[in-house]
Amino acid sequence: MDLAVGTNLDRFVIVTYFVIVMGFGAYFGKYSKTTSDYFFGGRRFSWWLISISIVATGIGSHSFVKYSTKAYQYGFSSTMTYMNDWFFMPLFMFGWLPIIYYTRVGSIPEYFEKRFNKTARFLAMLMILVYMIGYIAIQFLTLATALYRIYSIPLMVTVVIIAVATTIYMHFGGQTSVIFTDLFQGLILIFAGLLLFFLGLNYLADHTALGGLQAFWQNLTPDQKLPLAHFNRPPDFNFVGIFWQDGIAGSIGFLFLNQGLIMRFMAARSVNEGRKAAAFNVLLVLPISAIVVSNAGWIGRAIANAVPGALPAGMEANDVFVAVTNVVSSPGVFGFIIAALCAALMSTADTLVNASSAIIVNDVYRPLAKKEANDIKELKIARFTSIGVKVIAVILVPFFNSFDSIYEAHGWFHSTFTPPLVVAVFLGIFWKRFTTPAVIATFVLGAALMILGQFFPELVKPFSHGIELRPGRGYYYIGALYNIAVCAGVGVIVSLFTKPEPMEKLKGLTLSDVNSLREIFKGSKPNDRLGEEVTVLWKL
Repeated sequence: MDLAVGTNLDRFVIVTYFVIVMGFGAYFGKYSKTTSDYFFGGRRFSWWLISISIVATGIGSHSFVKYSTKAYQYGFSSTMTYMNDWFFMPLFMFGWLPIIYYTRVGSIPEYFEKRFNKTARFLAMLMILVYMIGYIAIQFLTLATALYRIYSIPLMVTVVIIAVATTIYMHFGGQTSVIFTDLFQGLILIFAGLLLFFLGLNYLADHTALGGLQAFWQNLTPDQKLPLAHFNRPPDFNFVGIFWQDGIAGSIGFLFLNQGLIMRFMAARSVNEGRKAAAFNVLLVLPISAIVVSNAGWIGRAIANAVPGALPAGMEANDVFVAVTNVVSSPGVFGFIIAALCAALMSTADTLVNASSAIIVNDVYRPLAKKEANDIKELKIARFTSIGVKVIAVILVPFFNSFDSIYEAHGWFHSTFTPPLVVAVFLGIFWKRFTTPAVIATFVLGAALMILGQFFPELVKPFSHGIELRPGRGYYYIGALYNIAVCAGVGVIVSLFTKPEPMEKLKGLTLSDVNSLREIFKGSKPNDRLGEEVTVLWKL
């Protein structure tokens, strides 16, 4: 389908937004004088700033597009993936967060060296880099899918332009520019998403005999009003598959392994500030975000049922968000909402690029340079590494574009690349018996068994819960269960047949030592006694 959308005013609004954000981020580059500033923002930020910046990071451009697609097809069950992080949150807030904060690790792979050895660190580094760079590629594809129709330029040319534009402010600013830019963009994202819902209700009120909310509700089928998808059908969107792909592999991957998110929390001024940000995010921000990213699909389905012909016939899956926005909004407003999509991309991409450069500096350059490393040189390497990361991400875009929809591309990506890391970090934190040979076997042998599952779907079938196998496509979502099972099986079996790590080596690196982490961090027992009140008499 040839979808032509937008006016010259919309194009001007989008370009203007890009220029403002690039200038905003470049301005904050003056505060990044050291690698601590560039990667962790000097560890000085309050919980509310961290929380709002997490909004902008979590709601990537792919979120608007992919959740709108499933919301249009299946209704309210599109919110499932935004409502399944809460049961891991206590483990994150009171386990993983204090471990990484108090042990002063510069990256997640560095934790693997402290907990295991250098080989484990190297393997973790490779897998996390692949995970983050692939994530960036999906972001580029998503925004390009929207913009190339608006500007009528080829998809890959649009991808390159986006990569160059987002590089400008990220190249100079680092974590400080990321956080302050995301504060601005996080608010824009929430406002634009809710504005779109309001415009959609107005459109329904104007084109039906009912009020907006009433028309919206009555033009959704009973199935589309259900909060959860059907258990094991259809194969492209079902409860059990999404649970394992997103609820388990995706949630742990995002909370425990996303270096970009972890760096947000490490930029907080204390562990308690990080906990406040995490709690605020899961209790308030995520439910609002679920509405923000899905409502275009809900509105689109109601419009399609109430006003036949209003939306283009034969609309492609990835075009739902743009097509609905184009129908319900006026010139200029359409440009503003698409600019919010740009904000989503820039916020998620800048976080992941900054995190990727942090890993390369911390886990590749520093171990090789040893004593020769200096802050100025590391800062320069970090900035140029961010460019290299984006080049690789651009190269990966055609692969992800080969999937039927961005939702399926992202689902396959999560279910395939996170399980070895999920198993390794979870067993490493919660099971002291998990050994160094076991974590290496999890990464190597577990990954080999996962690859076999990609080529021989019959290996995955016993885990499929009756989900239909689509010829030539395999099991996109439930494959996560098979992948987690084989990786965990390898890790547990090898651990039971190998020598456990010395207790002294594990001090402060597992959940059992959380209560002593502050003492390890400080070097002496913390003083929790309340101080005496002091009265100060001011004299002018």
